[in-house]
Amino acid sequence: MLPSLSPTEVERYRRQMMLSGLGETGQRQLKDTTALVTGVGGLGGTAALYLAVAGVGKLILVRGGNLQRDDLNRQILMTDDWVGQPRVFKAQETLSRLNPDIKIEAVCEYVSADNIDTLVQGADLALDCAFDFQERDLLNAACVRWGKPMIEAAMNDMEAYLTTIVPGRTPCLTCLFPEKPDWDRWGFGVLGAVSGTVACLAALEAIKLITGLGEPLLGLLLTMDLARAEFTKRHPYRDPNCPVCSQRHLANLPQRLATLQPTAHC
Repeated sequence: MLPSLSPTEVERYRRQMMLSGLGETGQRQLKDTTALVTGVGGLGGTAALYLAVAGVGKLILVRGGNLQRDDLNRQILMTDDWVGQPRVFKAQETLSRLNPDIKIEAVCEYVSADNIDTLVQGADLALDCAFDFQERDLLNAACVRWGKPMIEAAMNDMEAYLTTIVPGRTPCLTCLFPEKPDWDRWGFGVLGAVSGTVACLAALEAIKLITGLGEPLLGLLLTMDLARAEFTKRHPYRDPNCPVCSQRHLANLPQRLATLQPTAHC
C-alpha cells in the first residue's frame, strides 16, 4: 500500500499533482521510492536536488572526497565556506533544508566492489552520475544483478548522453560501451549549465519511470551536442552475449521492478 500524504506534503506538491499523468497516486509513488544517486557533483547533486523537491521519499547520496573550489562552478548544493570538507554531507544538509519531509542518507565513500551490492539492494532505482567508468561499471553490474532500473547520465565538454536501463529489457551500460572510452576526469572542461541540463533530464527520467508520467528513454540513447543545441535519439544495440546483462533471467527479477515500469509505453 502506498503511503499517504500529509497536509504539508499536499500543499508542497500541489502544482505538480495537477499534472494529468502524475496526480496524487504518482506523488505517493514518489514518496514510496528510494533513489540511489552516485557521484554527487555537478550531475548527481543537481539531479538529487530535483528528486528532493519532487518528493522522492528517500535519497541515498554516495560520494567520497572533499569539496574543492573548482567544483563550485557546477555543484549547486555546495557553498564556498565548505571547501575542504566532505561534499556529500553538505549535499545532505542543503537538501534537508529544501525538503525536510524526505529522508536523506549520506555515504561518504566512493562506489566500490565492497559497498555496491549493499547500496543497490537498499534502493528502488539508481542514478549513475559517477565521474569514471570504473564506478559506472560497478553500478551497472549491480543493478543488473539485483534487477534495479538505472538512469545513466554523463557529459564531456559540451556533449552529453542519457538513457534509462531496465535489466532484462534494455541494453545495459556494457552493451553501450563494451570498450571503455579514454576518459580523464581532469582532462576536459566543465560548464555548470551543461551538467545541470543533463542532470535535470536525468531526474525527469527517474520521475517518469517511478510514476508512469510521459515516456522514459527505454531502449533509447539520447545524445546531446549542447554547443549546437542538437538532440538525437539513437537505438543502441543490446548484445545477446553481453558479459553483464545476457545472463540475467527475467523470472528472477524482483517484483518491485514491475511497479517501476510504465507498461503503457513499453
